[in-house]
Amino acid sequence: MSSSTEFPTQSDSLLVYTDGACSGNPGPGGWAWALAPNGARHDSGGESGTTNQRMELMAAMEAIRVNAPIADAEMKHLVIVSDSTYVVKCFNDRWWVRWKANGWRNAKKEPVANTDLWKPMIAMYEALDPAKRPSFQWVKGHSGDPMNDLVDELAVRACRP
Repeated sequence: MSSSTEFPTQSDSLLVYTDGACSGNPGPGGWAWALAPNGARHDSGGESGTTNQRMELMAAMEAIRVNAPIADAEMKHLVIVSDSTYVVKCFNDRWWVRWKANGWRNAKKEPVANTDLWKPMIAMYEALDPAKRPSFQWVKGHSGDPMNDLVDELAVRACRP
């Protein structure tokens, strides 16, 4: 799947929108995911001292953890929709493969940020049957997409002061 905003139909896919928020960076943060089309199924959480990128990762990781088994049971393809290019490009451009091969070092030979979250997230992703691994789609944040606006609101509410 590409990084465009053309999403698969709801009938063959389970679309889960994710977002992270942070009040200050670092500072109190929140993450959220919600199932399209209306967010009736959703979850959120937060941490007191974190960064926006960590919360984006937490949102995607929790969305996969909870929804991959549901997608499998419903025989649908899981699609994680995020306004985080950090998360989307990691999977679509396969950054994680190079990170693992390079001992969790990036192209600049520096340690990959947030490996304590990336490692379990990648392990969870790799543990899935390759045909059932989620796809990642990018959506522009704060652009009027109702589901993106919903997860943004949930993530902001989950920020712990």
